[in-house]
Amino acid sequence: MMRISFFWPLVAVALLLSIFIGCGLDFESPNSATEGEVLSTRGGLYGLAIGMQQYYAANALSSVILTPGTTTREVAVNTTFANLVELEAGGTPLLNNNGNTVGLWSGLYRLINMSDQVVAGTAGISLDAGMQSGLMSLALWHKAVAIGSLAQSFEQLPLDVQKDGRATFKTRAEAFTEAIRLLDQAIQLVKATPTSSEFKTKVLGSGFNLENTLQAYRARYSLPAGRYQEAITFANAVDPKVKSTFSYTTLTPNPVYQAVSVSKSYAPRDSFGITMAEPNDQRLAFYLSPNSTKSRPNNYPIDNLVGFWASPTQSIPVYLPGEMNLIKAEAYVRLGDLANATTEINAVRTKKATADAFGIGASLPAYSGAATVDALLTEIYRQRCSELFLNGLRFDDCRRLNRPAPPANMVERNRIFYPYPLQERQNNPNVPADPAI
Repeated sequence: MMRISFFWPLVAVALLLSIFIGCGLDFESPNSATEGEVLSTRGGLYGLAIGMQQYYAANALSSVILTPGTTTREVAVNTTFANLVELEAGGTPLLNNNGNTVGLWSGLYRLINMSDQVVAGTAGISLDAGMQSGLMSLALWHKAVAIGSLAQSFEQLPLDVQKDGRATFKTRAEAFTEAIRLLDQAIQLVKATPTSSEFKTKVLGSGFNLENTLQAYRARYSLPAGRYQEAITFANAVDPKVKSTFSYTTLTPNPVYQAVSVSKSYAPRDSFGITMAEPNDQRLAFYLSPNSTKSRPNNYPIDNLVGFWASPTQSIPVYLPGEMNLIKAEAYVRLGDLANATTEINAVRTKKATADAFGIGASLPAYSGAATVDALLTEIYRQRCSELFLNGLRFDDCRRLNRPAPPANMVERNRIFYPYPLQERQNNPNVPADPAI
């Protein structure tokens, strides 16, 4: 949970979560009058916005990181729980009632519902302009993240919650376009009307930089949308010296730390889970510490997790500055500018830890491989795996950068997309056929 300067009572936050979090895409609630009461007051609206942030940072984020992280070999399952063992095996036997993939789906639609409620409540209450722009842009960011994260794991998806349970499915291209549209709207709001000090102290999570985060995610989603020049423009708008983080406390701890170091359900794989990591890469020691044991039940070599997950109160970055360099590198390759692509790759390869806002530095020699499209995309994949370890991005990176794919090759990932949740299929006649793998 993010440390919030405005101390909304925990009981009230729990009430808000119980009201606004449903199952699947059917959010019809018997407490509709209570919902209306919550959204008709400033205190209720502020509490919902705080709860939305807390829900994503403390609950949904771990699914975004660890579920596809298991599929793409970033983490090994370290327990005999059937749903996790099934997720690690992947392939065609992965069922559409797998608890982890279902949890990823339902958790992000819960976030969409909460975001929509904040937007609706903001429009219906008299607020000062800086508070209104802050609440609106924060909610739009959360909805964009939910849609973007779903599009990184599922082949098609609804873009909104429908209370009749009959949401229409859209393509991933449409989903990324919608995520960018929401982020565009949000950045326009905060630029036209800067967020107020009241918003920052009463609502916004400690450590979260809204404007830089909006620009970073515009850049992130522009890559799979094929909007390469825009990706470069948005990445350049991000200040690399500014940190944006999710903050945690002992009461609501870092969820990845909990899953790896407390429940021990997962463990990071050796060498970022790839065969191409360079032994002199200083990021290995930043993210991992040696462990001589192997995972159970499948006996994969594993390490201890450090980096941003070494303690229950450690903050997790919302994005990393190095991602912006790698976004630009890929966009330049797609645009045929291989020289500038190499420059951006080297900005990450040769970076010292002291030059990075979060202390991440590879300290490697400059790139000396072939200056061809395929070779540079392979190097970008290597750097993304190393720089952006456990950022929840590798599943889409594998597809976008044309990495070896199952079923012929299961080394880097065991699925191409996840099957749609069984409950969704039972309730919604618009669910498309599951992907083959």
